Amino acid sequence: MEPSENEENYNTGHARRGVAVIINQVHFNGKPKRDGSEKDRDSIGSVLHKLGFDVRVFDDPKRKEVFAALRAVADEDHTQNDCLVVVVMTHGKEKTLYAADNAYEVDKLWEPFVGSACPTLVGKPKLFFIQACRGEKFDQGVKRAKVLSDTVDASSSSEPLHYVIPTMADLLVMYSTYDGHYSWRNPINGSWFIQALSSELESNAHRKELLQMLTTVSRVVAFQYQSNVPNNAKQDAKKQMPCFVSSLTKALYFPAKAYK
Repeated sequence: MEPSENEENYNTGHARRGVAVIINQVHFNGKPKRDGSEKDRDSIGSVLHKLGFDVRVFDDPKRKEVFAALRAVADEDHTQNDCLVVVVMTHGKEKTLYAADNAYEVDKLWEPFVGSACPTLVGKPKLFFIQACRGEKFDQGVKRAKVLSDTVDASSSSEPLHYVIPTMADLLVMYSTYDGHYSWRNPINGSWFIQALSSELESNAHRKELLQMLTTVSRVVAFQYQSNVPNNAKQDAKKQMPCFVSSLTKALYFPAKAYK
């Protein structure tokens, strides 16, 4: 699907796609190992690399290391970058995520990049994808009749224009699950959310707009996955609903780039 003439799009004509940070937490002090996260790391890392991102992986960082890595990226010159991507895969609860040694508030992840904190990313998309529990509730789902028609498809001037934009503009945060709920991960095949996200980006990143792709990811996780824990009635046959919060101000496409 090509951008329409009248659609306001982010500029993706810079020399570089941008930096993609992957924070992969598998081992913790006092918390269970997150088996299957290496599969997620490799899946999302591979597709982001194919899209032209400068992929940087951090395995099992401590809290200080997480924020040192993010601040280092924020201090870089992103003038020739299209956007920023940060993927975090870890244990979590409500508004909290866990590093290898300690917890931190989820909104601390984007603080180094919003507003004037990172001047060369002002006006550019900053995308955060978070695979983590957000509570302990289980979604048992609700039955519905199948509807056969269900589908998922989802001015310029020569003079410089200076204007003020909101501090939190051009930010998107997508969570693997709805607020207060459990997020599922297969110890061999990886998490439902990261695998669906990787697959959709692999198939459609060069032809669909971002929000259209993320709607498809939500649909795939919601409709095609269900927990299978037959020896635990509380956890068996449960569902999961990803969601995202967006302050993007334009449509975002990932056209193929010609790199030197």
